[in-house]
Amino acid sequence: MGGSDGDGAEGAHAGVDPGDRPSAGRYVGRFAPSPTGPLHEGSLVAALASWLDARAHGGRWLIRIEDVDGPRCPVGADATVLSQLAQVRLLPDAPPVWQSRRGEAYQAALDRLVAAGWAYPCGCSRKDIAEAIAARGGQRERHGELVYPGNCRDGLQGKPARAWRLRSTAGIGRAGDGDAPLRITWQDRRLGTQSQDLTDEVGDFVLKRADGLWAYQLAVVVDDGWQGVTDVVRGEDLADNTPRQIRLQELLGLPRPRYLHTPLVLGDNGEKLSKQNGARPLDLGDPLAALRRAGDRLGLPALAARTLPEWLERAVAAWPARRR
Repeated sequence: MGGSDGDGAEGAHAGVDPGDRPSAGRYVGRFAPSPTGPLHEGSLVAALASWLDARAHGGRWLIRIEDVDGPRCPVGADATVLSQLAQVRLLPDAPPVWQSRRGEAYQAALDRLVAAGWAYPCGCSRKDIAEAIAARGGQRERHGELVYPGNCRDGLQGKPARAWRLRSTAGIGRAGDGDAPLRITWQDRRLGTQSQDLTDEVGDFVLKRADGLWAYQLAVVVDDGWQGVTDVVRGEDLADNTPRQIRLQELLGLPRPRYLHTPLVLGDNGEKLSKQNGARPLDLGDPLAALRRAGDRLGLPALAARTLPEWLERAVAAWPARRR
């Protein structure tokens, strides 16, 4: 989506120019909110963590508006998010990027995956998937989503194409060969060693949805690679996405960033604070107080400061002791 309020900020510079990518070893971080509404306290914690990590490493910090799911993004929400970040002095080192304007790049990536045999069209509805799973004697659900069993890997079988999926197996085998399962192992700077059987726990995942919208997994990988992102700092709820993104990085020949997943901010009901469960918009009547609360959530010590710049400076100095 990307409302008109953001047009002037982006202009012809639709992100970090490929010729301006960081040199080897230079830190580039990013905050990538979905503008489905104003930021809440959990959003500010994620933004502050990524900003602090970039500043503590002497690196660059970017903002990417992840608005590929246009129907869920109200007009003007992107401008509200950018305004909230400006109020707490979390300012990017380059103009923001809107994913809704990057469709050609995502299509080019999908075309490469299709040409290599890794991506394929899928004609299955949710009902089709559920019936296929039941026929195999299981109810494979994961976070409320059905684990796709690969019905269309070897052809649509007369069904019209609805979505595009990526094979979750280690190789590309012929029908009946039984492709070997694929386990992805990675190191998180806070969570330590993580591992996931992509084939059994996730299945062949969507790259382009049945409604024609680009899936988050593909868009984020393409944009992280294009922007030269070296470090991804985000909430722990997104750690489960990391193996899928690592696999796409491998297949598209993109470098793997370092990952740091921060603790979740929970609501009074013990659930993750999010717009979906009614999180209140961020109260910025006192921006410094809002930053202090976010810093406390991240485990920063109490910092004596009277102004936003002073607090941020001291928070950058305190950050390395918390997250290495």
